[in-house]
Amino acid sequence: MEENMKFATVEDTVEYRLFLIPDKPGDPEEHREVLQKCIERIMTQFAPMLGPYIWQNQPFNLKYKPGKGDVPAHIFGMTKFGDNIEDEWFIVYIVKQITKEFPELVARIEDNDGEFLLIEAADFLPKWLDPDNSANRVFFHQGELCIIPAPKKSGTVSWLPTTPPTISQALSIISTHPEKILASESVRAAVNRRIRGYPEKIKASLHRAHCFLPAGIAAVLKRCPRLVAAGVQAFYLRDPIDLRACRIFKTFLPETRIMTSVTFTKCLYAQLVQQRFVPDRRSGYKLPPPCHPQYRAHELGMKLAHGFEILCSKCSPHFSDSKSLVITSPLWAGFLESLKKNDYFKGLMEGSVQYQERLEMAKNYFQLSVNRPESSHAMSPGEEILTLLQTIPFDIEELKKEEAYLPPEDDERWLDLSPDQLDQLLQEAAGKKEPEPISKGQEENYDLTQVSESMKAFISKVSTHKGAELPREPSEAPITFDADSFLNYFDKILGSKSHESDSDDLDEEDSECLDSDDDVDLETQEAGEEASVKGTLDDLKSYMAQMDRELAHTSIAKSFTTQKQMEPLSQTTNDNPEEEDSGTGGSVMTPVDVDLNLVSNILESYNSQAGLAGPASNLLQSMGVQLPDNADHRPTSKPTKD
Repeated sequence: MEENMKFATVEDTVEYRLFLIPDKPGDPEEHREVLQKCIERIMTQFAPMLGPYIWQNQPFNLKYKPGKGDVPAHIFGMTKFGDNIEDEWFIVYIVKQITKEFPELVARIEDNDGEFLLIEAADFLPKWLDPDNSANRVFFHQGELCIIPAPKKSGTVSWLPTTPPTISQALSIISTHPEKILASESVRAAVNRRIRGYPEKIKASLHRAHCFLPAGIAAVLKRCPRLVAAGVQAFYLRDPIDLRACRIFKTFLPETRIMTSVTFTKCLYAQLVQQRFVPDRRSGYKLPPPCHPQYRAHELGMKLAHGFEILCSKCSPHFSDSKSLVITSPLWAGFLESLKKNDYFKGLMEGSVQYQERLEMAKNYFQLSVNRPESSHAMSPGEEILTLLQTIPFDIEELKKEEAYLPPEDDERWLDLSPDQLDQLLQEAAGKKEPEPISKGQEENYDLTQVSESMKAFISKVSTHKGAELPREPSEAPITFDADSFLNYFDKILGSKSHESDSDDLDEEDSECLDSDDDVDLETQEAGEEASVKGTLDDLKSYMAQMDRELAHTSIAKSFTTQKQMEPLSQTTNDNPEEEDSGTGGSVMTPVDVDLNLVSNILESYNSQAGLAGPASNLLQSMGVQLPDNADHRPTSKPTKD
């Protein structure tokens, strides 16, 4: 009956906490009242931005949370964002703006992955910061990202704890030393790049499309556009039990369908479009041929109708009325008054159609984000839809007349990105500039030595169990390396005779590290350790010599280009007389031209990719090397050395 049925449980969540600073202990009830007023002020001030926003799963919400253990009372919120990662970053923007508008508040935010802000800025973090010591160090304060540092040595900075701080300790540090905990410019830029463009970016994340829908759904979405997310999710996450309700429709009959315009987020639209689905014949939802000009509108409407029918089928015959929850709440009157003071209604006449639409939007926003009941008492989307159907008067004939005045659909070419466009988006997301195309003159004079030099730089980097480090960008500071201290350090470990003078060459940290080890009588073990090291080196040299002798009788040497092959005979004779003399003895291995063989093999691999992604292009791009396109499509031959 259908393909690509999806079974999933949406669990991706983001949690955000707002704390008062300075956190002074006092009357708990007084503290609660202060936080409640903060919630009301925040939700009122950000209502114009949050009210019309279409959330994938759950909206931004705030509530008071009493103190427990080392965590003082604070404002808490949690949102399940599901497949739309933009919801999470929009919340980051909101939280950042809250701390900017309310300087007495400090915010923490994390998701299932933990400190995801640090993950976003992973390329710019200080070396000491890792998941084991990052707890309670990352905050937003006055609109800026802050990271509480760790002392280099115990007791060197009195106001910094040697272990990850508690929340109370962190709030005290932020209150007393705000200028010393500001994250580095590069870290802040990485996070700011991810949330750049809000709130204007909200409009760019929407997609408007025509849908052939039952009139009831059209009326519901006109009053409450955010319910489109629940309908899409119900269809997208359906199972065979859900589809039983769609064999014969009881709420949204296919005979009542009209053409209307629906606003989705791009994530929701992609979810609805990308799944193939064939309706049950008994449902009455028939689709025109795929060549029909309105086939997409019919298909979208059919899928959305199935989602709404599934939502309503899960409702109990008896459910509470949401309007009573709003009107009887003691907070509603104050919230409505605050909206009027903040010009939420934009001067609209009270009682007008547009005023009523904004009022209903405010009621929905208040119920979901400000006065959200516990989950056991909260209304399900299906109950909300049925309530709206009972309270919203709509005329099918009037809705059909509006079909002639529908706004145009948005272009959906963003669904079919070319590989180049996708690469560009990934580059922008990573904060990297797209490399400029290579000109024809640059192609002719392209210097292949940068390929070999970049590869040498990559090989010379230190790698650990965490992976290999790519060569740094030219703008980054080079790594300083004290060769003498490094050699002396290993001489000390291996038992060199000159270990007496090593303490002068080692830095303080290395000396402390060595001094902290158990005392060992190096003199009694020195001869044995030296013999062991010498024996290991001799064995290694013998092993390599044996490998050379075995390979000398094979043809593997012919697969490499040697230095002797690339030089004129006369130059070879003059420059390397000893090598020629020794060659009369028989087996002499001519040195391999490492650079030429390296470049040749990389070019062969690059050419075999035929313009697609592959190991050679990926490695070169990560090192900042861009090769020109291959204009010669003949079989690749090894290049000659100029």
